[in-house]
Amino acid sequence: QVQLVESGGGLVQPGGSLRLSCAASGSIFSINAMGWYRQAPGRERELVARSTRGASTNYADSVKGRFTISRDNAKNTVYLQMNSLKPEDTAVYYCNVDYNSNWYRRLEVWGQGTLVTVSL
Repeated sequence: QVQLVESGGGLVQPGGSLRLSCAASGSIFSINAMGWYRQAPGRERELVARSTRGASTNYADSVKGRFTISRDNAKNTVYLQMNSLKPEDTAVYYCNVDYNSNWYRRLEVWGQGTLVTVSL
């Protein structure tokens, strides 16, 4: 079993910055990808940024140039640096980890979510 601990959400003014962190622990054989999704009120959950084991990354068009995803593989931790935040970035942000618990069993796990509010 794998647990995710997220941190870093909060209230920030437009134009400000926040850094989210997500640490994975437990029965991890290997990690295939780590990413961040978000869900705003009344909307579906959407991909924000994702980093694969091969170090490739992809971003939602709405955050390109403002958000940066990075990983500390030694700590099984993924970060999301969010700059130039806009009110429309307000959402609950969820960490997602795609991992193997052994050489043949592939699973995914979600964090509990952390609220980011961008407002004056």
